Amino acid sequence: MPKLSIIIPCYFNEENIPVTAGKLFETEALFPPEVTFEYIFVDDGSKDNTLAELLKIRNANPEKVKVIKLAGNVGSYNAIVAGMEFATGDCNAIITADLQDPPELMLQMYAYWKKGLKLVIGNRQDREESTMQKFFANGFHWLMKKIALKNIPDGGFDFVFFDKQIREEILKIKENNSNVFYLMSWMGYDYVNIPYVRKQREIGKSRWTLKKKIKLLIDSLLAFSYFPIRAISVMGLLLGVIAFIYGLYILVAKFSGVIAVQGWTAIMLVLLFVSSFQMIALGIIGEYVWRGLDASRKRPLYIVEKAFPNDLK
Repeated sequence: MPKLSIIIPCYFNEENIPVTAGKLFETEALFPPEVTFEYIFVDDGSKDNTLAELLKIRNANPEKVKVIKLAGNVGSYNAIVAGMEFATGDCNAIITADLQDPPELMLQMYAYWKKGLKLVIGNRQDREESTMQKFFANGFHWLMKKIALKNIPDGGFDFVFFDKQIREEILKIKENNSNVFYLMSWMGYDYVNIPYVRKQREIGKSRWTLKKKIKLLIDSLLAFSYFPIRAISVMGLLLGVIAFIYGLYILVAKFSGVIAVQGWTAIMLVLLFVSSFQMIALGIIGEYVWRGLDASRKRPLYIVEKAFPNDLK
């Protein structure tokens, strides 16, 4: 009897929880009767009534619902890894608590898993969101596909169905400042992607701020690509060639007397340009160095404050 573990990260989702849980329970009826379910709701340090709502669901369905309360907000990706730690299924699914991704798609994903695929991706073919949200999301995933991971599907994804072997590998890695979905793709398993249209959020307010989006972009690029460091080297080489050519020009102009050598303005422009490049380069190098330091500390990705039922370990 295959067991499906569904991991749902939650952050300020008190209004979504009853609706999301109800929809997930309804989706069970679409699966073959031999499939058993467990739901792992991870409260990512919410400060509203998210935990209270989750415990209501847990108390009404104690045989299949687990609730994990994290001590602080660590981000949805780390919360997902926390959920994996408590998952026991033969296969797993990750879905958001705001119902923007269709739970019924998991039935098709399960069918592919039964055929032997260890990873099934639900990729966003389109989204019912604002133009700016689409621009950022599409630009982010286009950039990642071009310079980091060539094998990811177009449109991006955060709705996946995967085998317990992938779950176990991710728990071994527990990488800081990374992207758990791209990590699955990076592993190299064959996968199939199922396109769908992501719905507009109807309940509650998104906490996915611009600051978090920028951090995700930086984390994902640095975790899966050496492009930023390589770009610094290439740019430095080009500047060196330009400086050499310009230096020859100055020497010729100086000693021939044919062309008057320009003074203060040209020097200031060169200094400002080169100084700016140096600061940007130091910033990029600093990001890599800081991530190395952060990894060497071996601090946990999350702290579990409490798990329900209380005998969970």
